[in-house]
Amino acid sequence: MQPSVLIFGAGAVGATLANWLAPELENLSVFDRPEVLDVIEEKGIGAYAQDLIKEVQWQKVKVVRDLSTIPAPDIILLCVKNYSLESVCSSLTSHFGDAPLVVGLQNGRDNQRVLPQYFSKVAYGVVCYNAWLDSPNVVGYQKRGPLVLGRVGKSCSRQCLEETINLLHAAVPCFYTAELEDAVISKMIINLTNSLTSLVGLGFEPLDDEDKFQKILTGLTYEGVCIARAAGYKEARLGGMPSWATMGFAAKAPTFLTRPIFRRNLKKMVVSSMAQDLLTHKRPQTELESINGELLALAYQHGVDAPLNQALYKLCKSEFSKSGFKPLSAAAVYQSLFS
Repeated sequence: MQPSVLIFGAGAVGATLANWLAPELENLSVFDRPEVLDVIEEKGIGAYAQDLIKEVQWQKVKVVRDLSTIPAPDIILLCVKNYSLESVCSSLTSHFGDAPLVVGLQNGRDNQRVLPQYFSKVAYGVVCYNAWLDSPNVVGYQKRGPLVLGRVGKSCSRQCLEETINLLHAAVPCFYTAELEDAVISKMIINLTNSLTSLVGLGFEPLDDEDKFQKILTGLTYEGVCIARAAGYKEARLGGMPSWATMGFAAKAPTFLTRPIFRRNLKKMVVSSMAQDLLTHKRPQTELESINGELLALAYQHGVDAPLNQALYKLCKSEFSKSGFKPLSAAAVYQSLFS
């Protein structure tokens, strides 16, 4: 008999996983806010690959409206942001105790600090694809996976982790890593760009200065690579994401060599979840501390100079905290960072 799986949180990651897993798992259900569940229960969840918006694939998905009405699931795929972890974990333990295996699918390392306080069986996942919500039950994605799962110490048994990976792999590419920390840090370097794309409203506003945007973005990620190397981390190749060598080349090489590649990649860039939090959902919370703040802390700890990341972090903290945040132009951001 298949294990029961609860997806907690039907945001972009939770919605894509629900859509992909529903045909494969009989005992799959989703929990979210009542207004989100109303739409999902009535219409299902639709998912489409980037540039194929007319080819939405629909799946009916079971919903759970009250956690107290179901037995403890075998596996919980925890698809909420870092800033919600404490309250969500408290709620889950009050309903299910310590029975489920909890798979944390957050960016960064906050989940490694929070989840063990509530659960004895924990796995951690690195989500190696971008996704975005068009509506509460329609989600787009850049590519189908993969997920990379690992553990910290003996946070769960190897057998339990492998069984979970096999279960998920039936619907979405899912792999084990023995080097979880390297994978987490490698993804965080990519996620540094979320703050920049949110600050300029990429996907919401036209990009006013491609040259300045490129210089900021490539500088950010290269500084991230330098921080990771100084801290002793090794590169983890994650689902076709740019290599550290590519990031270094993009930051150092003449623009006439890098611009064509950058333009191709720019067309592939999608609205980040941070931008959706700020501009669509008007939420003041972001993952700025969990991503940018975490890497800056590593830079300070290991004596790495990261002026661009430091300046961007400070600017984002100031702008994101404003009531009714509005994106800045790339030219204005460049002026602020390099003045």
